[in-house]
Amino acid sequence: MSSYAPGAVLKTRTLQYHVVGIPTPVKAVQLLFRTVDAQGRPSAGVTSIVRSPNGDNGKAVSYQSFYDSLNPADSPSRAIAGDVSLGGLIANGESLLLVPLLLAGYNVIIPDSEGQSADFAAGPEYGTNTLDSIRAASQSPETGLNSGTRIGLAGYSGGAIATHWAAVLAPSYAPDVDKRLVGYAEGGLLVDPAHNLKYVGGSAIWAGVAPMAVLGAARSYDIDFTPYLSDYGRQVFKKLEYGSIINALGQYPGLTWKQMVKPEYANPNSVPPFVEAVNKLNLGSAATPNAPGFIVQGNGGVFEGTFSNLPGIGRGDGVMVAGDVRALARQYCDKGNTSIKYQQYELLSHVGAAAPWAPSALGWLNDRFAGKTPPSDCGRIPAGNSLAPEVPTTRP
Repeated sequence: MSSYAPGAVLKTRTLQYHVVGIPTPVKAVQLLFRTVDAQGRPSAGVTSIVRSPNGDNGKAVSYQSFYDSLNPADSPSRAIAGDVSLGGLIANGESLLLVPLLLAGYNVIIPDSEGQSADFAAGPEYGTNTLDSIRAASQSPETGLNSGTRIGLAGYSGGAIATHWAAVLAPSYAPDVDKRLVGYAEGGLLVDPAHNLKYVGGSAIWAGVAPMAVLGAARSYDIDFTPYLSDYGRQVFKKLEYGSIINALGQYPGLTWKQMVKPEYANPNSVPPFVEAVNKLNLGSAATPNAPGFIVQGNGGVFEGTFSNLPGIGRGDGVMVAGDVRALARQYCDKGNTSIKYQQYELLSHVGAAAPWAPSALGWLNDRFAGKTPPSDCGRIPAGNSLAPEVPTTRP
């Protein structure tokens, strides 16, 4: 594998695009390609490309799915190929979001952004998978795309993780892709996982996502969290080891970090591997993207049962922390990328904000492909949280 360049196509197949196991007349090209995992080791990735019926090879949108799973069977490529799984229902449902892109003339690239071991929430790996997927799609004769095809990035929630990390890593990891990026459009973004863990702790619906994220980080960085877990924590981790977000939502109401760990590790920062992992996944410590960005964030998390309003974290959409997203957008403005549009929906939750995000993202991307000057909200974005790295402690 290491003898191949990142993005090199290893295998190709063309098949019917399936929705919930039912074939449609639409064709999809699936590519197996070379990429790297979270630790920079060579690995294989899979991506699916759907040609627009009324487009050309000049423009494509890389759409990152929010399939949010620790099970590789739930990936978009499996759903597109006709596999049916409970977790895969998300990728099937997202087919509706692809139709407007295809009708607008965009070829659509759909990577398995979590990689082939489904490393949920491991942002840097999402980013390299997405970028190498674009490289592969641009090299394969079967896709009709090429090294001159302009690219837009789009994704919501888990798809926003992949979208954003791809934009962040493109200048250093894939400058060949970066120069073709017209922009990234995203909503419901995970910025600082240490904050999110505290924000969702004890919540009614989203609490179960916390162990999923810890499991994903552990898998991607080869961390064994078992020595720190309580008996109940081991039960939860075992149950969710290959779970999807569908297995977590609303099924662990009131779950907190303290319930999952031994008493001496009641403070997450007393677990060295945890601190190391969350700091690697904190976008506040990552580079500033070159591409213009459109970032949407809900702040009505109370409507999804998350009432937390902790000092230094505040409120969010139920799972994502609004103050973190504002802080990141302001950071980009301060560091020279002033092509940032930020929109916060005060009364919409995580699920609710996806509805207005989708058409707004398409409109924003249309303008970027048309060459219009990107709008800027720099100077108008309210203050956010500190995104400083977590500091280890021995205090429980």
